[in-house]
Amino acid sequence: MELSILTATSPIDGRYREKTENLSGYFSEWALIRYRVRVEIEYFIFLSEHLPQLKPLNQAEMKERLRNIYRLFSTDDAAHVKEIEKITNHDVKAVEYFIKERFDGLSLQAYKEFIHFGLTSQDINNTAFPLMIKESLEEVYYPEIQSALDILKRYAEEWKEIPMLAKTHGQPASPTRLGKEIMVFVYRVEQQLKLLKAVPLSAKFGGATGNFNAHKVAFPDYEWHQMGNTFVRDFLGLEREEWTTQISNYDNLAALFNGLSRINTVFIDMCRDFWQYISMEYFKQKIKAGEVGSSAMPHKVNPIDFENAEGNLGFANALLAYLAAKLPVSRLQRDLTDSTVIRNVGVPLAHIGIAFAGMVKGLDKLLLNREAIANELNSHWAVVAEAIQTILRRENYPKPYETLKELTRVNEEITEQSIHNFIDSLNLDETIKNELKTVTPQNYVGV
Repeated sequence: MELSILTATSPIDGRYREKTENLSGYFSEWALIRYRVRVEIEYFIFLSEHLPQLKPLNQAEMKERLRNIYRLFSTDDAAHVKEIEKITNHDVKAVEYFIKERFDGLSLQAYKEFIHFGLTSQDINNTAFPLMIKESLEEVYYPEIQSALDILKRYAEEWKEIPMLAKTHGQPASPTRLGKEIMVFVYRVEQQLKLLKAVPLSAKFGGATGNFNAHKVAFPDYEWHQMGNTFVRDFLGLEREEWTTQISNYDNLAALFNGLSRINTVFIDMCRDFWQYISMEYFKQKIKAGEVGSSAMPHKVNPIDFENAEGNLGFANALLAYLAAKLPVSRLQRDLTDSTVIRNVGVPLAHIGIAFAGMVKGLDKLLLNREAIANELNSHWAVVAEAIQTILRRENYPKPYETLKELTRVNEEITEQSIHNFIDSLNLDETIKNELKTVTPQNYVGV
């Protein structure tokens, strides 16, 4: 094991490194610098398509050479940027100076001052962060969540005909089907995913205080407002926030965080249910050779995967709630509090990734215990009382609810025989009595 993992301050980069390293390409310091370089380069290429001073660079071969600056951006390049930052004491200015050095190497010295032309650092940060979030969702989050949903859908199909006692308020209730109860979680997550994907990934891009002041004074005849929209949309795949201060409004990002949190909450609910089903012995768990469930009790196989998932989802939600509440709030045209906070945007996504890995592992370990499910259902014949009283209502039988209540709320076991004896005592046609007797806990499962 690498020493860096053993000495990491955060479990994200330590204990759980294997589960979170796929996010390092989006949220590490190297990744942030690379995204900043990418925005600067794409903006320069955009300018080359519009400004006469840069017309000689508006050619496909040159654009490829420029894009290779960020496409081939290495950790050594990032380390060099950090060395420049020690002098500038400004992270985005260090990126600008790094790119100017690369322009020297490409013999583009005459064009260097159009790097970061008319911009403030937040035009870079407030495009880099939403871009990294967008691509991390598309390339990591959505595939991971789909893996969990695929397993749940498979179980829902396999177990769609298995009748199961429902529990409302922890008490026996009208029977359901195991597959249907699993499908509830699939449905809930998919509905929230639709809302999440509908949230615009937007960016601020408009100069020092959002008005394109520097752009307008240098090139007064250009429609910078529309040009900014075009750049953000066509070159970065984001939407530009048209009315801003120096920084992003962060409202859409807050909506995104709230959407992620709602999905996490659905999965927390699911983890707790599976934990309970395991406790009720509806499921056993696959045993892996060499694994230990308890340091003291050799027999134990604990549902730790669902517990770990629940804990990480809860922790992620706490961070997402703070990000959503804090980022849209800033003093006047800006303060610096958003800058230090938004750097942590990858942390909740890392905990979500850890949770998904735990959920998938836990779901893969489930072994259906049909016997336990059937035995509990068969021991609760009182749940057919709803069916009987509803048919009696249909037949206009006097006080059907009260009649069944008197039968079922006695302190003695309700069995198939006692139900049938009750039916025989009713003043009904034999046809209706026979219909009532066909209702069992196994077939009273609805649609």
